Amino acid sequence: MRQVVLDTETTGLDPGQGHRLIEVGCLELVNRRLTGRVFHHYVNPQREIEAEAIAVHGITNESLVDKPVFSAIADEFMDFVRGAELVIHNAPFDIGFLNNEIRLLGRGWPPMTEVCSVLDTLVMARGKHPGQKNNLDALARRYGADQRDRTYHGALLDAEILAEVYLAMTGGQVGLALGSDDSQGEGSQRAEGIRRLAAGRMPLPVIRADAHELERHETRLLALDKSAGGQCLWRQLDLG
Repeated sequence: MRQVVLDTETTGLDPGQGHRLIEVGCLELVNRRLTGRVFHHYVNPQREIEAEAIAVHGITNESLVDKPVFSAIADEFMDFVRGAELVIHNAPFDIGFLNNEIRLLGRGWPPMTEVCSVLDTLVMARGKHPGQKNNLDALARRYGADQRDRTYHGALLDAEILAEVYLAMTGGQVGLALGSDDSQGEGSQRAEGIRRLAAGRMPLPVIRADAHELERHETRLLALDKSAGGQCLWRQLDLG
């Protein structure tokens, strides 16, 4: 399964009032693992950025003067996201701005929802945590993904945080992939190093779980299965 975690920054809140994209940040996930592939560009919006928006993301008009316009990066962007499931927090906002940029291109391209499927993590979070704050900052604190300088928001930074939050919220993990489909890859080399370190050690004793530990294990699996909508793989293996 290929997913792209996406975030944007803009000149204001409403593309209907002429506001434009100024930053796009995307991270690729394949089978719930970060691949290291990134799409990230600042964009010249060809208009002024509202002061309220600058206070949020810190991107100034002057810093975008030499950046490409959206039409210059559009093909690269579409090649990166085409066919993926987009993982977005508050998806209508970002999709609305992307669709506006596509419309302004005048190339007859279809809207984003016909190019990609979309998973809105805000909707998911509201279902999991009703009555609580579910903005990205609150979720980052809740899931321990807030260990970054957050003086300003940024599309790539927020995409990184959202990837961690999404994987944690759906029972996954980040950064533990030791293996790789490429036998010459860094992950493969790390795994081989671990095997060399283990060679020559005395076999570790096998300590069976007692009844209390098995009960706690079952309780944990039930909670994971509920949060994953009945798709917890560990639960399915146990039942199998």
